[in-house]
Amino acid sequence: MTTPGIDVPDARGRTGLNRTGRDLTGNPDVVIRDVELLATAWHVLRRTTYDYRHADGGWSREQRETYDRGDGAVILLYEPERRTVLLTRQFRYPAYVNGHPDGMLVEAAAGLLDDDDPADAIRREAAEELGVTVGALEEVFKVWMSPGSVTERLHFYAAPYTTADRTGAGGGVAAEGEDIEAVELPFDDALKWITDGRIADAKTIMLLQWAALHGPYATK
Repeated sequence: MTTPGIDVPDARGRTGLNRTGRDLTGNPDVVIRDVELLATAWHVLRRTTYDYRHADGGWSREQRETYDRGDGAVILLYEPERRTVLLTRQFRYPAYVNGHPDGMLVEAAAGLLDDDDPADAIRREAAEELGVTVGALEEVFKVWMSPGSVTERLHFYAAPYTTADRTGAGGGVAAEGEDIEAVELPFDDALKWITDGRIADAKTIMLLQWAALHGPYATK
């Protein structure tokens, strides 16, 4: 019997997806025992069984499911002269099904790396989503956003923009179902939107707070 994603290619041409993590040796208190492939519709869901040594020296056998969607990048675009930020608004079904009133989230432009260098990937996303040609980038930090279940590490960037840098139509990639609206806000309004819930996306909140504390809008 053959299994797509293991013995034969899945819909994205991948094999050996059940081998990820089997060779980990960086933590002597963790011994990987098995990796099961649960789903490969687009991204990859695995269940890993491992032995874990606790602080008292005792061992326990545990299982964790991990969702692997690859790493991503996000960027805060800011206009220092007018003291604005350029964000996106788009429909997010997971937020909608979990209590957001309409699923339309205001976010910093972001996307998966898709095997690109993080800086190249975020330039691509800024162009696709907002029509902005990004110049010099500032790398802010790299963060695991949901380490209890999602493997993704997100690369955070910031960059200035001007009206002249908005060289494209933006809106996202229609073939991928994207329908993205550009939202330009005064920076102080964006901070207020965090307080009243109109901005409820973690990566965006992190970048806005960085901008206020350490970035382009920090009090000198």
